[in-house]
Amino acid sequence: MSAANQEILLAVRNLKVDFRLDDGAVLNAVRGISFDIPAQGTVALVGESGSGKSVSALAILNLLPAANASVLPGSAIHYRGRDLLHLTPREMTALRGAEISMVFQDPMSSLNPVFSIGFQLIEVLKKHVGLSGKKARERAIALLDEVGIPDPHTRVDAYPHQLSGGQQQRVMIAMAIACEPRLLIADEPTTALDVTVQKQVLGLISELQLRRRMAVLFITHDLGLVAEMADHVVVMRDGEIREQGSVEEIFSAPKDAYTQALLACRPPLNRRPKRLPVVEDFLDHTATSIDTTERARGLRGDEALVLEVSALSKSFHFSEGLFSRRESKALKNASFKLAKGKTLGVVGESGSGKTTMALTLMRLTAASSGTALFEGRDLLQLTAHEAMPYKRRIQIVFQNPYASLNPRLTAGQSLMEPMHIHAIGADEPARVQMAMALLRKVGLPESAFFKYPHEFSGGQRQRIAIARCLTMQPEVLICDEAVSALDLSVQAQLLNLLQDLQDEFGMSYIFISHDLAVVKYMSDEIMVMKDGEIVEVNNADAIYANPQNDYTKQLLAAMPGMKATAA
Repeated sequence: MSAANQEILLAVRNLKVDFRLDDGAVLNAVRGISFDIPAQGTVALVGESGSGKSVSALAILNLLPAANASVLPGSAIHYRGRDLLHLTPREMTALRGAEISMVFQDPMSSLNPVFSIGFQLIEVLKKHVGLSGKKARERAIALLDEVGIPDPHTRVDAYPHQLSGGQQQRVMIAMAIACEPRLLIADEPTTALDVTVQKQVLGLISELQLRRRMAVLFITHDLGLVAEMADHVVVMRDGEIREQGSVEEIFSAPKDAYTQALLACRPPLNRRPKRLPVVEDFLDHTATSIDTTERARGLRGDEALVLEVSALSKSFHFSEGLFSRRESKALKNASFKLAKGKTLGVVGESGSGKTTMALTLMRLTAASSGTALFEGRDLLQLTAHEAMPYKRRIQIVFQNPYASLNPRLTAGQSLMEPMHIHAIGADEPARVQMAMALLRKVGLPESAFFKYPHEFSGGQRQRIAIARCLTMQPEVLICDEAVSALDLSVQAQLLNLLQDLQDEFGMSYIFISHDLAVVKYMSDEIMVMKDGEIVEVNNADAIYANPQNDYTKQLLAAMPGMKATAA
């Protein structure tokens, strides 16, 4: 059946949503959008942060904050003959969860940490289905089994913190489908998950959709996922729909410049352009002048080494009861080399030891054993006084740009703090000038010097974090998921910036990420980790063309949107 002939389950018409800001100004978050969701179809709502995707979904469920959000007159959301915007609170409560359910992005903020997952599932069943007692518990166990939670009879009594991120998201999906809804809204349901867990969750949603004959509104900023999940795509920017059409139309012949930009910003797998295009290149109609030359990657084998790590191990000990302790080996005899001016990519799932390895190299956690030679000296054996000069030369950029900066310091103060600690710069005016120059280098105006972290976007905060590292002119920069939480266009800007800095200063990178396309684009050599061990190391192209380890093959097979990425 063609899309034009499908039954329409939900129709959004001229939806407008405004937010009243603290200073009295009005933010037009959604500006008159219209789209349809067919019965049993999948529609992807695509766009970057601030595009209005999640606001539109919350408007459908009447979950917008009443204190400062308002849906403007003339808006309509028709669901099976009823306008949801005109339902009473009681009618909307009855509909929400029973016929339209939502899976949110962060399960840990959606699940109550003080109640077991079984209790929270049963609560949904009591409210919307009328089940209680033994029948409700049996139904909760059956739902956990349906979404793939192992040993559901035991796990039904587990608390959220006792489950992995993927399992928590499965519980959220179980709660969403508990009442057999006709429409499931999935708002960035896999953003923080590993590529293999992401594939499992997406497969689960697709399987449940077919089995339960649901419609799905899939909200994401990753076009690679759209290629795998959706039938129809709606592209949003600044509260407006820029383009919509079938997946085939959007990916093969995008008409809007913004859609073209989103597709081009993603690092391709089949080539390595010297620079990634950014959104402004397309919106300013300069895409035709983008440099299409390739960037050489890989190692010859005779490069000078800047870091040589041997048998690095780290164990953590946990108390079990009053007298016993359990040992957990987070890192097991890791050995690798980092060439000067080159990038070592590190991939693996959560718990593989990637971040533990980075923290031990930075001496932010003590290694249990092993060596890390930098210019012939073992970094792990230095005293605190001896290590101080090396802290300038090895720096780290963390994943979360919102937790990396002190909220009480301006950007300028954050940049100048390490200068004071390490006596960099002749005097205060010289340090101010250095900080201003670094802000310009990472693409921020000098006015950013006087602003606080809350006044910046996530991408801008990450630029400040990189600039702070550059104050010490490091020779090795560890990027621990430094671009994973960013929109595609911001991610492209930062990847270009990192490559420019490497070209200019000859810096060496340890680039940690679960995004395999980004790792391949950035790396000369790739190291694959699993359960604290290194299972494979090879040149980036060789890893992708001919992986040797079964685990590496599993990671590559789980990569989403291959047809979109390689286009």
